[in-house]
Amino acid sequence: MKARITVTLKNGILDPQGKAIEGALKSLGVDGIASVRQGKVFDIEVAGADKAKAETALKEAADKLLANTVIENYRVEVLG
Repeated sequence: MKARITVTLKNGILDPQGKAIEGALKSLGVDGIASVRQGKVFDIEVAGADKAKAETALKEAADKLLANTVIENYRVEVLG
């Protein structure tokens, strides 16, 4: 079963890397960019067929390792 965990900074947390990307895009002539927030995406393959069990395990992985829950949010998607 495939899954995706998307980790992003919480609102109000400064994002210097996002600001740097925003500046680089503008310097490359990319128009219409108002702001950029960067994040992380983890594509994970899970053994087994129990979707609920996989989602529980993935949330635990995100809480313990993949996201810093003090400053980051995460979203778990079990893709099937």
